[in-house]
Amino acid sequence: MAEAKEFPPRSVRPIVNEVVALLKERHETVSVAETAAGGIISASLLSAPGASAIYKGGLTVYTLESRVAFAGWTQENITNYKGPTTDIVAGMASNVRSKLGSTYTISESGTAGPTGGDTPNRTPGYVALAVATEHGTYKRELSTGLGGDREANMIAFAVEALKLLRDVIKGNAKP
Repeated sequence: MAEAKEFPPRSVRPIVNEVVALLKERHETVSVAETAAGGIISASLLSAPGASAIYKGGLTVYTLESRVAFAGWTQENITNYKGPTTDIVAGMASNVRSKLGSTYTISESGTAGPTGGDTPNRTPGYVALAVATEHGTYKRELSTGLGGDREANMIAFAVEALKLLRDVIKGNAKP
């Protein structure tokens, strides 16, 4: 049972607690479409007591098949895919939000590592983030600076996605 005390990861706890409190206070909901974070965003939100009041559902759309089946990907997305981008995650966020009816949908896609590609968005540590709302979609991209540390990048992607959601909720994000 000691392992359960370490979840969510230490660096995720403060931001997930802040986001859950904001959502509860405002009577708003969230859904998630994540890829490289591997379910950490959803699991962290669900670890909060009373999560059923704010969590509408989540998808880990890690494979092409899951993106086509659940995240609204079309043949055009497949044909034009050149790695994760803010436009791709914005599309996933909007699609999932419309299906689940949440106030917000968080979406992320990145390159967790340890290997990557030869373009900036395929370098380990790169992540594209989006939060879809009824008033528009907010996007952000960044590099964690953690190189090919896969687990650390996955956790950092979750933290950054939750930070973007917090900023959107508080009105501090730019579309």
